Amino acid sequence: MVLALFDYKKYQKYNTLNISKILVSQPVPSDPKSPYFEFAKNANVEILFRPFIHVEGIDAKEFRKQRIDLLAFTAVVFTSKVAIDHYFRLAEELRVSIPDTMKYFCMSEEVAVYLQKYIVYRKRKIFFSSVGKRVQDMVEVMKKHKDEKFLLPLSVVHKNDVPDALTEGGFTFSKAFLYQTVSSDLTDININDYQVLVFFSPQGIASLKSNFPNFVQGETAIGCLGPATAKAIEEAGLRLDFSAPSPECPSILVALSKYVSSVNSAE
Repeated sequence: MVLALFDYKKYQKYNTLNISKILVSQPVPSDPKSPYFEFAKNANVEILFRPFIHVEGIDAKEFRKQRIDLLAFTAVVFTSKVAIDHYFRLAEELRVSIPDTMKYFCMSEEVAVYLQKYIVYRKRKIFFSSVGKRVQDMVEVMKKHKDEKFLLPLSVVHKNDVPDALTEGGFTFSKAFLYQTVSSDLTDININDYQVLVFFSPQGIASLKSNFPNFVQGETAIGCLGPATAKAIEEAGLRLDFSAPSPECPSILVALSKYVSSVNSAE
């Protein structure tokens, strides 16, 4: 069962350590004005940013086992920038020249604009919804092109919302697994140096277990973003001390800040 957010009285026995070091399982923010840096300064804590997972591409040899011909499709559906990177990487590895007639359907304008890294934007047929970033918004745009044969690049482990929406919409499409999320090597970290661990995906929890098989939570607090990650924490036999989003904490940083403030002010 996921703990009620900030039920400190009930779980006070876990919060006896002053929090001075926090491990956040994501890359260092690229923006020097990131609110994480301001929080660390104001709370007088040290934050180590370290990705627990990373993306690896499926190589050409493995991809061929899927028996997919990139040139057999007239359109590609891109849900992320990562999918774009690995689609064009694989095309290069396979020595396939993507034709100018290829159409691209993107989850958002941001993803569509990213295509400029690989193609001349103005000369290609690129589509995205101008009203939102939901799967259904993209599907509405695709409905005007139902005669196309779509390729859907995906991670080996993926959500089914897009494939399900395309199936329900009656589109002709094939899934292509072009990349996968794997655990990073964290053996240089002493996990017991940190009083708080913050996670953002179920794969991050899997990485924790694989890198630190003897990890015992004890007084270490664990926080996370999203219900899927919370479920993974529960299934791993760990205790969830704070989470987001919620009405009180719309972001994980707000949840983390409130948690640290409550614990340290009790000292």
